[in-house]
Amino acid sequence: MTEDRVQLRALAREFTAKEVLPLANELDPEKGVMPDSLRHKMSEMGFFGILIPEELGGLGLGAVEYCLITEELARGWMSVASIIARGNGLASSGFSEEQKSRFLPRAASGDFLGAFALSEGEAGSDVANLRCAARRDGDEWVINGSKMWCTFADGADYITLFARTDPIVDPDRRHRGISAFLIEKPRGTFPDGIRATPIRKIGYHGWKTWDLFFDDFRLPADALLGEEGRGFYAALEHLEIARVHTAARSIGLARAALEDSVAYVAQRRQFGSAIGDFQAIRFKIAEMATQIEAARSLMYQVADDIDNDRPCSTPASMVKLFASEMAEKVTSTGLQIHGGAGYTNDFAVERHWRDARLTKIFEGTSEIQLRIISDAILGRGPA
Repeated sequence: MTEDRVQLRALAREFTAKEVLPLANELDPEKGVMPDSLRHKMSEMGFFGILIPEELGGLGLGAVEYCLITEELARGWMSVASIIARGNGLASSGFSEEQKSRFLPRAASGDFLGAFALSEGEAGSDVANLRCAARRDGDEWVINGSKMWCTFADGADYITLFARTDPIVDPDRRHRGISAFLIEKPRGTFPDGIRATPIRKIGYHGWKTWDLFFDDFRLPADALLGEEGRGFYAALEHLEIARVHTAARSIGLARAALEDSVAYVAQRRQFGSAIGDFQAIRFKIAEMATQIEAARSLMYQVADDIDNDRPCSTPASMVKLFASEMAEKVTSTGLQIHGGAGYTNDFAVERHWRDARLTKIFEGTSEIQLRIISDAILGRGPA
């Protein structure tokens, strides 16, 4: 932790306490959407361009700093910690140099934030099984099919769409023939040819998540990102940074549950004493703090590996697995410490608990991470 990193963390912590946490406490219970005013303030802080080079308008920092800021924002509201990836994610996109110079400065300033249309009903963990199709028609692409779990698709300035441009020929190479496309769109709307239905989520409030349906939706030929047929590889390129980002979000949620619990046990009294005086409660707090610190140490190591171009595909899966599993346990313990009060909307610990449960699912489920890690250790096993 350099002095610059300590100061950066302090700035993000102050921003979260002042700007994020009050909004989360107000809006999450009513499933409200984070306001544009918050996004503008985040833009002024540079949060959307942490990973984007300085010459393109970003902060030019690395994964360690990205995780520092993410943890602080997630301590307030995980959705806010997540939306910064909709700008920073372009730093590892499949853009050409011309596209980078055109889009990255806008992303760094918060004026070009995106959504990700990859998963389908039969293509979640098994991404290579996607069926949404794109066919060439003169100078256009025609898209037909559907997508699930497209968070922020309405508020985004663009959607990165993954569609099949070639049919599956070899069942063992289903990942071939998938291409990526950039759909530019006015913020707050969907273009003609795209129908959207909001998903009824139990958490991850602050923004909406959508099912998308494409009916002869047309894109210009230059909407193709990278090489045709290599979209699957483009989707894999950003997984290391995405998984360490999820670990940081998980740690922020767990820390929120710990801090809220510490405050609660100091003021909640039973049998004539603050419940923080009881050994059973004290030991729970100690275990929560220890698990958080263990996850954070592993996260810093993986982030440092990313920043120094060291291979870390397996460690990235490890930290995503460990931190997300930890977050569910720690937030659940925090809810238990709050007793009946924890099962109400009057205390934020239930928000941390609901959001932590999602970290075990997105960016690759815990089961997928176990498969990746075990294959790296033992060799690829049976399907």
